[in-house]
Amino acid sequence: MESQAGGKQAAPDWPTQEKPSEKRRFVSMMDIPCVRAELEGRRIVVTNGCFDLLHVGHLRCLHFARSLGDLLWVGVNDDRSVRRQKGENRPIHPEADRAEMLAGLRPVDLVTVFSGTRATAFLQAVRPTVYVKGGDYRRETLDAEEREALDRMGVEIRFFPLVAGRSTTAAWKALHKR
Repeated sequence: MESQAGGKQAAPDWPTQEKPSEKRRFVSMMDIPCVRAELEGRRIVVTNGCFDLLHVGHLRCLHFARSLGDLLWVGVNDDRSVRRQKGENRPIHPEADRAEMLAGLRPVDLVTVFSGTRATAFLQAVRPTVYVKGGDYRRETLDAEEREALDRMGVEIRFFPLVAGRSTTAAWKALHKR
């Protein structure tokens, strides 16, 4: 993992003795095929994003996503991709911290940090049954490459409605007004 300062940072040291369905844990992109094989036949739900400043909208979306299957696997944009998408002053928290925070939330079973602006490689590796995005997206506004990959795999796409007044952008603006 890369830290905000650009140096290498170790992945969180979480116990891995138990099966993924029994213990929340971090899964590297390299380890996805092995973990995915253990989960064959399970209804896997995936969501992804920056998760730079967690708020109640994120939590409600994660609970919704988890309710749709046997386990929830969250993809987290790495620091470099967050900077490309959100600007040089982001992320607020480094990728290892964001991954650890998500893994500590009740609805989240597995977390993977992925590189690149798009989640296509992560989605193709996990091969979810259901893909969930927030209500700021619609099928037509999903990245075309991601949508095509999801369609090829026969993944059900669901959207969670936005929680009024709760967004990372709103929280970021409020912090900068002070």
